[in-house]
Amino acid sequence: MHFLVLACESLTRPVQHFAAQSPHRVEVELIPRGLHQPAEIRTRLQQRLEAHAQEPLDAILLVYGLCGQATAGLRARAHPLVIPRTHDCITLYLGSREAYNREVQQEPGTYWYSQDYMEHSAGQSPALTLGVPTGEDPQALYLKYVEKYGQVKADRLMQVMNGWWAHYRRAVYLDTSLEEDSSAQAAAQQAAVAHGWAFERLPADLGLIQRLLNGDWENDFLVVPPGQEIAMSYNDEIVCARPRVGR
Repeated sequence: MHFLVLACESLTRPVQHFAAQSPHRVEVELIPRGLHQPAEIRTRLQQRLEAHAQEPLDAILLVYGLCGQATAGLRARAHPLVIPRTHDCITLYLGSREAYNREVQQEPGTYWYSQDYMEHSAGQSPALTLGVPTGEDPQALYLKYVEKYGQVKADRLMQVMNGWWAHYRRAVYLDTSLEEDSSAQAAAQQAAVAHGWAFERLPADLGLIQRLLNGDWENDFLVVPPGQEIAMSYNDEIVCARPRVGR
């Protein structure tokens, strides 16, 4: 089969790795991580779907989760869309919804780091957080304040804004085994020390990405037929397909 993959560049290495190993013909198009707000992500992805509508593809694969409802409303045009049933890319790094749910329950106050995500931060927060799908990330806001006002005033401002760091106690570096060097892990560890967080290095489980690119969609994936769109399911399945609304 012939697939087009639209992937967030925060998953560049895993996507390219499994695209090269897939038994199918896989073309990869990376979407800049700088498009952080859900509406911007949705607009860019829909534009790319429209741009490829006339190509002879068997399916378009989205290496995204629901991502703060960023993918809700995406319309399948000429080709089926396939998307993992995940909240965000943390689940794609952890390998399952079950692993994600365990982390939410055990330690929601975690900053998650990976080499790809850190490399493509482009002035934004270099980490992912559970339960912060929309709005400006607090760490990105803090860095902006430091640049504009200096660290002392930035600390004071963030204290006034409820002391965001009090809600976080752990930094985790996700090791995909695809990294070329250890500088990203070292930077994540330095961030943990600076904020007084515990630091852990955990192996990533990239099985969802591998199965998506291999065409193994029997479980954990939503296949959206042409003429329908992605919607939030409000249950454990996370996403569902529904008839297209509007044009």
